[in-house]
Amino acid sequence: MHEVKERQDVEFFVTPGYGEKVLGQLHYSQAVRIGNRVEISGQGGWDDELNFPATLEEEIVTAFDNVERTLATAGATWGDVVHVNSYHVLTAPDSTFDAHNKVMTDQYRKRMGDRAPIWTETGVTALGLPQMRIEIRVTAIIEN
Repeated sequence: MHEVKERQDVEFFVTPGYGEKVLGQLHYSQAVRIGNRVEISGQGGWDDELNFPATLEEEIVTAFDNVERTLATAGATWGDVVHVNSYHVLTAPDSTFDAHNKVMTDQYRKRMGDRAPIWTETGVTALGLPQMRIEIRVTAIIEN
């Protein structure tokens, strides 16, 4: 048996709803706060029962909503975000990021105004659940 040593400056958070579900099933938290830094795990466009909307646009908007919910559990907002990683399943061999980028940039502007964090966008062949087409994880810096 491994002894798990807890640090006082590290606090984990679970998003109410789907976060509680995946903590029980897959044994991971949705966010961690270390001092004034908040890191979240990748958030998909799912509802609390891990169901997905029909359209790509709805899925991306819901993923942004889930990022917002998860940040809030750790005391952060989109206004605190400094780095975004997004992972995209492109559905056709000749597909580009255009359909994803239109919704992504609209959501950035809606949620962060003029704030423009750094962004790494990656195309992938699959994500954690077969229905997923998008996953977003962020880093935020908050005031203590």
